[in-house]
Amino acid sequence: MLRLSQIEKNTKPNELARVAYPVFKDFTPKRSGNAQNKTRLKGDTIHANYPYAKRLDEGYSKQHGGVGMSEPTLKAIKEHLDKKA
Repeated sequence: MLRLSQIEKNTKPNELARVAYPVFKDFTPKRSGNAQNKTRLKGDTIHANYPYAKRLDEGYSKQHGGVGMSEPTLKAIKEHLDKKA
């Protein structure tokens, strides 16, 4: 419980967004560039504003090993939080 309260005290949503966004965007496949161009950070929320975002996140594209964008993003957030604890 102490670790969780330490993380909550030292972490703000905007800080997590600044960690998550570049990873999410880097792992967004870029065959034509449309998906990466339409991925935006608004406040503390990542917007993947294209109709096939879910398919890409489920590994439809084999770029980056077909891992999608969320899995590596969550890993980066976890690593960031581990450093904070």
